[in-house]
Amino acid sequence: YDVSIPPTVTTETLPQDIPLDILYEDEAIIVINKPPGLVVHPAVGHPDGTLVNAILNHCPHMLSISGEVRPGIVHRLDQNTSGAMVVAKTDAAMNALADAFQNGHVHKTYQTIVHGLPDPREGRIETLVGRHPVYRQKMAVVERNGKIAITDYAVVKEFEYEALLHVKIHTGRTHQIRVHMKHIGCPVVGDDVYGK
Repeated sequence: YDVSIPPTVTTETLPQDIPLDILYEDEAIIVINKPPGLVVHPAVGHPDGTLVNAILNHCPHMLSISGEVRPGIVHRLDQNTSGAMVVAKTDAAMNALADAFQNGHVHKTYQTIVHGLPDPREGRIETLVGRHPVYRQKMAVVERNGKIAITDYAVVKEFEYEALLHVKIHTGRTHQIRVHMKHIGCPVVGDDVYGK
């Protein structure tokens, strides 16, 4: 038998000179304004060119904080979502931030533009969110085998065919806002996975 062994692919996360928009930094944390389009950490299809690669270039010592693939990362934003991200620069900060996120001491608010106008104009969406039963790469509101997801929203401004919403999430499920907005019939504008 002839056997072909593919070349070894390194899993090492390397520093890359990617510009960072730093909102705040001290010896324990760094707060970054993540732009849309930037993936947070290396994963399938995105082995480099991520926020983690940029952070390691800025703070080379951070490779040891919480592992090689996600050093200092305690929360994520979707690739096409922009916003502030807090990153730990020390083990103590990592532990404190992880505890704060896990125990609900961090409050996350977002602004998003959706197709249509939610009815009512202000409300709470509380569902189970889990893997889509058919399209496993997507998330969905499910009847069972999901995790509780809670989203509050309020219309800030109405446009002809869209609305600007203020959104507060009480849980941090994958794609939570996008899934919940689709669930109420108002998908996020520009969302090519759950939107129009």
